[in-house]
Amino acid sequence: MKNFYLLLLLICNVISTNASDVDTLIVVSNAMNKSIKNIVITPTNYNKKNDNYSVLYLLHGADGNYKDWISNNPIIKEYSDTFNIIIVCPDGGFNSWYFDSPIDQKMKYETYISDELINAVDSNYRTIKNKTNRAVTGLSMGGHGALYLAFRHQDIWGAAGSMSGGLDIRSFKNDWNIPDRLGDYENYKNNWENNTIINMVSMLKGSDLKIIFDCGVDDFFYDVNKKVHDALVEMNIPHDYTERSGGHSWEYWSNSIKYQLLFFNEFFKSNN
Repeated sequence: MKNFYLLLLLICNVISTNASDVDTLIVVSNAMNKSIKNIVITPTNYNKKNDNYSVLYLLHGADGNYKDWISNNPIIKEYSDTFNIIIVCPDGGFNSWYFDSPIDQKMKYETYISDELINAVDSNYRTIKNKTNRAVTGLSMGGHGALYLAFRHQDIWGAAGSMSGGLDIRSFKNDWNIPDRLGDYENYKNNWENNTIINMVSMLKGSDLKIIFDCGVDDFFYDVNKKVHDALVEMNIPHDYTERSGGHSWEYWSNSIKYQLLFFNEFFKSNN
């Protein structure tokens, strides 16, 4: 625990004398027949060494895009240096919720991120191409997306997180374009039941996926996060869950990402 807080102190006070490189990687999605922009942050020494790197995929929330994290929390560029990792910020489309819509064939962001984007990143950057060196997390809609993708693709990601995630979409039947992706709840109930995180925890039985998630006690997603935590406890599935003061804001997520990076750093280190 002492080392944990020493490292957290290092993150809070780090002064970078160099600058990480920030690329815009454009990936052609065959699944959706369009080109998609993504931010890729590489450590300062990336072009000076011939090392391969672990990768963290960092997802944006509803109404957002691939630039949200670097625009609202630019210190993530320094975190790439601090932890010597590649950070990828995908574009998840307009309120896609990161799944393949069963009613709109133009919205296939599960396929895009778990297949097309990962292959593009692994082909264009010196990554360590296995799940023990690949993690995914995100905020709000991206928190749902990160756990959704990791639960369904445990061969791709070895660790996953969520910050203020919308982890039970059934509680928000008319919000954030979810009915446009799944159909209205009354007529397409199975679509909702099959694509909400709280109903997917059974996928984790016998799994080695490392999980971390948190939510502010003043957040409108607090209750659904607590319910997912309770469900994981009931099923005896290991995970890290934290409640903190705060609401649904960049102030909260800028603090939360620091703790999650420590978790992912320990995960990567334990496998190298």
